[in-house]
Amino acid sequence: MADELKGARVAFLVANEGIEQSELTEPWQAVAAVGGRPELIAPEAGEAQAFKHLDKADRFPVDRTTAEASPDEYDGVVLPGGVANPDRLRMDRAAIDLVRSMFEAGKPVAAICHGPWTLVEADVVRNRTLTSWPSLRTDIANAGGRWVDEEVVVCTGGPNILVTSRKPDDLPAFCRNLIEVFSPVRSGS
Repeated sequence: MADELKGARVAFLVANEGIEQSELTEPWQAVAAVGGRPELIAPEAGEAQAFKHLDKADRFPVDRTTAEASPDEYDGVVLPGGVANPDRLRMDRAAIDLVRSMFEAGKPVAAICHGPWTLVEADVVRNRTLTSWPSLRTDIANAGGRWVDEEVVVCTGGPNILVTSRKPDDLPAFCRNLIEVFSPVRSGS
């Protein structure tokens, strides 16, 4: 069980500010606990500032910038939420290109809370079923996706598998499902 993602490189794609800390750290720990190698990818080198809702929390070192990251180097990508994080990230062309390339390559993607805003910007939610923080419902529908109010949604109706959840309370189910979905990808390589 502890080696489900042995050696798998998982990109945690964030803006340099505004990440909801628990939505970064809990999936990160889940990936590392089963042998995965999480890497923090952000538009700028240095550090990324996390928040606990609207209050500043910890800072985390950026492993690679979005301009340096290649989809060929990663087995999957996780998009944490936080209101400001995906709003800023969706303005970074390299981040959007990375997300789109992961979908096109058939690699799994997991997004929680406001994280699907980045998916909307990358134009990859059309004909997909997903969930998010409720305020994104209209954005997802306008982008051609089907929004549902569920703890976790695993959508297999596209070029890749997409795991989404609504909020920090959903993190246990989100983490379980992303590990389950990311595991076969690694074992098949």
